[in-house]
Amino acid sequence: MENAEQYPTLCEVFLAQTSGPLKDAPYLAFKTERGKPYTSITYGEFGTMVFNLASGFAAKGIMRGDRIALISESRPEWVAADFASILIGAISVPMFPTLTSKQIEYIIQHSGAKVVVVSNDLQLGKVVKIAAECPAVELILVMNKTFNPHPESPVAIVSFDEVLSVESPIDIEAEARNADGEDVVTIIYTSGTTGTPKGVMLTHNNLVSNVQGALAALPPIGSHDVFLSFLPLSHSFERIASYFLFYSGASAAFAESIDTIADNLLEIRPTIMTGVPRFYERMCGRIMRMRESLPDRKKKLFDWAIRVGSECAKRLEGENPAIGALLERPIADMLVLKKIRARTGGRVRFFVSGGAALSAETGRAFAGFGIIILEGYGMTESSPIISVTPTHRIKWGSVGLPLPNIDVKIADDGEILTRGPHVMKGYYRAEEATKMTIDTEGWLHTGDIGILDEDGYLKITDRKKYLFVSPGGKNIAPGPIETLLLRSPLIEQIMLIGDRREFNTALIVPNYDELRKSIKEFESSSNDELAVHSEVRDRLTKELDVLQKELASFERVRRFALLPEAFTVENGLLTPTLKVKRKEVESRYEELIESLYREFRK
Repeated sequence: MENAEQYPTLCEVFLAQTSGPLKDAPYLAFKTERGKPYTSITYGEFGTMVFNLASGFAAKGIMRGDRIALISESRPEWVAADFASILIGAISVPMFPTLTSKQIEYIIQHSGAKVVVVSNDLQLGKVVKIAAECPAVELILVMNKTFNPHPESPVAIVSFDEVLSVESPIDIEAEARNADGEDVVTIIYTSGTTGTPKGVMLTHNNLVSNVQGALAALPPIGSHDVFLSFLPLSHSFERIASYFLFYSGASAAFAESIDTIADNLLEIRPTIMTGVPRFYERMCGRIMRMRESLPDRKKKLFDWAIRVGSECAKRLEGENPAIGALLERPIADMLVLKKIRARTGGRVRFFVSGGAALSAETGRAFAGFGIIILEGYGMTESSPIISVTPTHRIKWGSVGLPLPNIDVKIADDGEILTRGPHVMKGYYRAEEATKMTIDTEGWLHTGDIGILDEDGYLKITDRKKYLFVSPGGKNIAPGPIETLLLRSPLIEQIMLIGDRREFNTALIVPNYDELRKSIKEFESSSNDELAVHSEVRDRLTKELDVLQKELASFERVRRFALLPEAFTVENGLLTPTLKVKRKEVESRYEELIESLYREFRK
């Protein structure tokens, strides 16, 4: 978007894009039913939808500063509810649709939400269950046209369509133009890996500055670009990407589910997509497994093309590839690499990875295919982006350069600090927690340990609170060790144990599907059977021995336990942003962990 700085609030950019030259341009594509073709709406049509919803909100008595809770999967109504809140000055409180009724109850109570917007009967049932404990709630709004009316509900339940048809008692555009840069747009509750969730207050200034900084750092994005969105919009990383759209004039399509992404890529043929590292690792694994089904002659061709692509990709790291590889690259591309990219739709300009560390191996592999993955780093409290990989020179293993409109420094204890317009206004109703996170000079303490290299690239080594201390007094960062061991195709998830213990141990969730494929006798075995099978343990032991050769002796995993059940959001061992709840895992498997040390102590 040209002259983006002239739009100081999200309201201003929304008004400009939905009534200006982009009015008839495509904005959102979605599926009304699984398996059906995509349907799309334009910027102008979306603008009308948002204005009607904002009018309905106002008619229902929602005013500037009121909180609107939002519990839904990604869909156009989610984005409409977000922007409708923004236009009338209300504050949206997004929640992951995977949250339980109890978790929802805490957030609604703490935020004092007046209205709760839900997607379907499942989410509606969660809210009705706890509505009596949330006295501030006056209305529940349901996106789906049909739903259980719940006559026992202590608060009114209405449909989206009913609210869309109500005339506004106020001038919505005038109200939108009254927005101030310091007005709070949203309160996003952190996922609570170590305690009670805290509500992060983000303002127009926070979000607009972050969009502008990211757009300045990323390759140019415009109306020719198409995003494929599959992360939940309640994730701050995906939500800021949705604001990118309005500034850049690009369009977006919602994936049906994580399971349908392969098909949706071919349908939408996106130019850009955001994702988490595990998604890219799995995609890379699937691509490399294609090789196994090829005849020997084609395997050799595949291997040759991958070597050529990888050699040429060294240019991204500032190195000079071999001349022979540069000459062979067009042939390798035509015969193999182009076909690999076709599995993503064939138009991807770049992927963006965030939420956790992307392995250098995965980044280099995609670069060899001819697809760049740009890694971003940040946290909800920083709106959320702090740094992103520049395309002119990539350093795998780093998270790129800080955005051009912010400051980053490393504290004496190694903690990453950042200051600028992206730093949150504070935690809602938590003044002491705010003071502990933002110091008197305005520096946000990220809780991450890292370094800035000689070129200004930022590298994360671990979470400050997750550092282990060995018996010899050495600091051990579990994150990089876990990332290293996840290179094994036999390891799906891993969590290191070792703080103030005799040595490091690990809880490992094997890749049971891979084990069943690789060993014929395991085809019909259950996870419980495989977790205690001696051959499985022997194979995992060999994998660890190979991968840990580059680690210092005090960093190595000496014993491990295999878990038959994965860490998931549903069983309470992952946060909605897919981070392991370490304290919860340690508590649940306390006896198993102790057994790993008991024999040593005899």
